[in-house]
Amino acid sequence: MSVTWEESGWERLADGVGRVRLPGWDCTVGLVVGADHVLLVDAGSSLAEGARLRAQARGLAGGDVTLLALTHPHFDHVFGAAAFTGAEILAAEGSRAVYGGAEGARAELRADAVRHGLDARAAEEAADALVRPGREVRDRLVLPLGGGREVLLVNAGPGHTAHDLAVVVPGEPAVVFCGDLVEESGEPQAGPDAVPSCWPAALDRLLALGGEDARYVPGHGAVVDAAFVRAQREALAARFGVSR
Repeated sequence: MSVTWEESGWERLADGVGRVRLPGWDCTVGLVVGADHVLLVDAGSSLAEGARLRAQARGLAGGDVTLLALTHPHFDHVFGAAAFTGAEILAAEGSRAVYGGAEGARAELRADAVRHGLDARAAEEAADALVRPGREVRDRLVLPLGGGREVLLVNAGPGHTAHDLAVVVPGEPAVVFCGDLVEESGEPQAGPDAVPSCWPAALDRLLALGGEDARYVPGHGAVVDAAFVRAQREALAARFGVSR
């Protein structure tokens, strides 16, 4: 039986579009509902969390998640992916080397999760189950969801990582799921896999995609506007010494 966004604890962003902020790392997961397909943006930090998200999405959409877009290969966004059996998984080009790729890459994801406080057994279970994306996005990919709705997947990075994917939902206003290219609840995190010299340009791409009136959904924190993204772009450029 379908439930409302309010009943589920999700935030409605537009007709058939919403998101939830997960406990623990304040990670955002998005949902876009079409007549034929249900798209989830990111999958949570563990298999148990992924299973909860799948059940919640089914209640909101009235059907199972069929498409799963992963914004970047960090544990808090991807470790729930294996819970979405039967869904097509999409990610930025080059991600397969991390998702279900070399054992060393999966071991680093597992170790990073444990360093950040995920239970070691849950981290091992999720890393072992992590699957390779079925489709990688080199540049842009339009996904028809049915009923006249489509979303645009864009390889927007590198920036926060070498494999940053953004999801744009056209509308009035448009909704842009930014992954961790944008963070509102704290300073953007630049780990060893970040590409700081390219990060400001990635935010320029997001702004060009969404425009001035879009709602920009960070990987962590509250929904922001174009002015916030532009200010964060300038702060990152100053922080990393990147000139225009």
